[in-house]
Amino acid sequence: MRQDLADYVAALRDDAPYRTPRRAESLLLAETIDQLSQGTVADVSAVARRVDDLGYRVRAGIDSSTGRSFLLAADASDDERAWGMYVIDLSRPTRLVVEVPHPAFDLHTEEIGLELFRRTPGAVLAVAGTHRRVDDGAGDVAHRSDSMFHVVTARLAERGLPQVQLHGFHDGTLDKADIVLSAGVGRAGAGLRRASERLDEAGIRVCEAWSDHCGALEGRRNQQGIHAAEQDAPFVHVEMNRSLREDREGRAEAVRILAEADLARD
Repeated sequence: MRQDLADYVAALRDDAPYRTPRRAESLLLAETIDQLSQGTVADVSAVARRVDDLGYRVRAGIDSSTGRSFLLAADASDDERAWGMYVIDLSRPTRLVVEVPHPAFDLHTEEIGLELFRRTPGAVLAVAGTHRRVDDGAGDVAHRSDSMFHVVTARLAERGLPQVQLHGFHDGTLDKADIVLSAGVGRAGAGLRRASERLDEAGIRVCEAWSDHCGALEGRRNQQGIHAAEQDAPFVHVEMNRSLREDREGRAEAVRILAEADLARD
């Protein structure tokens, strides 16, 4: 799985072709991912064939790191239908959606997303299929409600599933913090506050968007966060500075704390 993800992200370019999906296309993939993530499908192949015409291929596998079974749905990296990769952990009922909206642009966020996914049995990993700057910003899925990424994750939010979305920022953008935690436009729950406290105890400086000013890193215009709040579904917006993302041990510790804090639990 790690290599699949690395290859997928490595192929993303800011000058790649991109076509915004039609509404019917988005709904078809969202319905398929939603159905597969519920773990009640008797014939996975039959359900997966419904998205063949979208350029998606669905395959089953066993994660070599965790030993857990998964389904991976991805489009072709050289196609204008650059609509994302979605991985479903089948080891238990879905309980968390891990989102990577800016792979290749926010460096290492896809690796951080995979690690959080692996630390959370029953997670879904959603990785955008475009570079953020594609088509004059049409590929910036965190700020677009017409993207496949948004429609798929919105469908999962409508089931009340909590979401954690991962971003990165330059150190100089907010030099007082290594990480910014926010609930976007929603309410900061106890899990988010637990994570902040434990990160601080580990020496990782936190800016808490619910009690402090964290500038443009608070995720209040994030489209997935806005939709989640409308559904009363938990949403956690995480920004890590570049130093933390490039420190393997530091980012691993941050991910461990986020996973063990159980962000969705009040």
